[in-house]
Amino acid sequence: MRVLGCLLEKQRTTPDAYPLSLNGLRLACNQATNRDPVVAYDEAIVREALHRLSRRRWARATTGPGSRVGKYRHLLDEALSLSAPELALLGILLLRGAQTPGELKQRTERLHPFAGLDVVQVTLDGLVGRELIVRLSRRPGQKEERYRQALGTQEVPADLGGDRRGGEDGSVGHADDEKGEEMGDGAMAASASASAGTARRLERLEAQVSDLSNQVQRLARALEE
Repeated sequence: MRVLGCLLEKQRTTPDAYPLSLNGLRLACNQATNRDPVVAYDEAIVREALHRLSRRRWARATTGPGSRVGKYRHLLDEALSLSAPELALLGILLLRGAQTPGELKQRTERLHPFAGLDVVQVTLDGLVGRELIVRLSRRPGQKEERYRQALGTQEVPADLGGDRRGGEDGSVGHADDEKGEEMGDGAMAASASASAGTARRLERLEAQVSDLSNQVQRLARALEE
């Protein structure tokens, strides 16, 4: 989803450089500012992400007049019928994770200047209603609710389920299902849980060994007496 967020951002902030080349997109993904978390993608990772976006019809490859380098643009506005304010909010959520309406108003200024916090809230409510973002509970001591993008849970169109070839429209070729990303998160959580369980078992074994060692020492002293 970082790749999609970069395409949304750069379309508005650097229109002269948009669509983006593969290297330009990699650099945008790896920016140290306005990104959370900061990542270090290589071109292979970016290319695979473009494959997934293309399979959803959310991005495609394109070429300009006289250009020898392939470039990429998003199709999210067309695919999901999104307005400029909605694209701005989604873009920042994709790039910086869960945020409050106040944070979003400040951070979307370069993409789309909202007239007020109430307008941001109305736009967020519309995206929640379409299940494109989700509302999270407030953090302790925080007055505002947070919002997180939900595009990573959207299903691949059924008519594209078995298609692994590049289209005639210049779209990028095949990709793994987006479910792979969700499975990856689940695998990491399962791994962490397993590691914690192993640590607890080791602690119990160490305690048992210590008890046995103490018993042996007591028996040895008793025999000596």
